[in-house]
Amino acid sequence: MSKGNSMSRSASAALGIAGGLIAGVIFKQTWRLIARDDDTPDAGDLERSWAEVLIAATLQGAISGAVKAALNRGYLLHSQNYDDAE
Repeated sequence: MSKGNSMSRSASAALGIAGGLIAGVIFKQTWRLIARDDDTPDAGDLERSWAEVLIAATLQGAISGAVKAALNRGYLLHSQNYDDAE
């Protein structure tokens, strides 16, 4: 793998933590808008229907994937521009 296409472990870890926090906030805000409910369902929430739990999990996964892709791509583009400037 070339230098421009890889990430250092520390950058990867930092982006992972930041991405998880950002995705969590976006998911909670999105769920509030969609479901008009402050409490987000999870698999252990037996008070919720299967449909509600699966929809929430799907939405959370999509948001998490999108945030991860955006952060990784931004980091790699920034790294490439930095390497080109040197």
